[in-house]
Amino acid sequence: MTRLIDPSLHKLSFIMSEMGDMVIESISLAIDSYLTGTNTKDQVLKLSDSIRVKYYEVEDLTFDMLLKYQPVADDFRLIRSSTEISYAFSRFGRYAYDITLVRDLFGDVSECTNASLVESTKKVKHMIKEAVLSFAELDIRKAIEIREDEKFIDQIYRERLPKLIESTNTRCALAEALLLRYLERIGDHAVFMSDAINYIVTGKHRPTDERIASHTKTEQN
Repeated sequence: MTRLIDPSLHKLSFIMSEMGDMVIESISLAIDSYLTGTNTKDQVLKLSDSIRVKYYEVEDLTFDMLLKYQPVADDFRLIRSSTEISYAFSRFGRYAYDITLVRDLFGDVSECTNASLVESTKKVKHMIKEAVLSFAELDIRKAIEIREDEKFIDQIYRERLPKLIESTNTRCALAEALLLRYLERIGDHAVFMSDAINYIVTGKHRPTDERIASHTKTEQN
């Protein structure tokens, strides 16, 4: 039986899905443009602005649902977490634009040693896709993978920065330090997003392994 709140929940899911697709596109465009020396600043800025507009749209819609429908616990957790996740989406869009500004400021840096960035960007792209998919499917098992990816990015960040201080190529070192910082922050927001998905499913932002397993078992049964 369709409830009064269901059409609004479907609209919310649709908007969040659109935001997820735009986030993946903007992050990929920004990272690839940095590594290959192409300029996508205007394209990424347009995506970032569109993501922010949808963030406000989600806020208005969730506020409207809270006022009109008095949602039950499961719906309330989804509505509340959607505002948090849509904010994370808006931050992803902004960091993508910041990356294009680094490319714009320093010019083509494809000749720099970017091995650490290549590894970090692979993990970041994977994290974003897993976080978006995890929300779409409410699959909390992916949260474990997201946290492992974040640890990998943090490790590269901590190990690489001291080496950049000793670099004789100031331009490459500064550009890489900025990009590593943005990637590290994107990783933090992906973990924040996975915590919000955990809250939707289990009622806890950081559920125990046993709690995750119990919900996984329920899904499989």
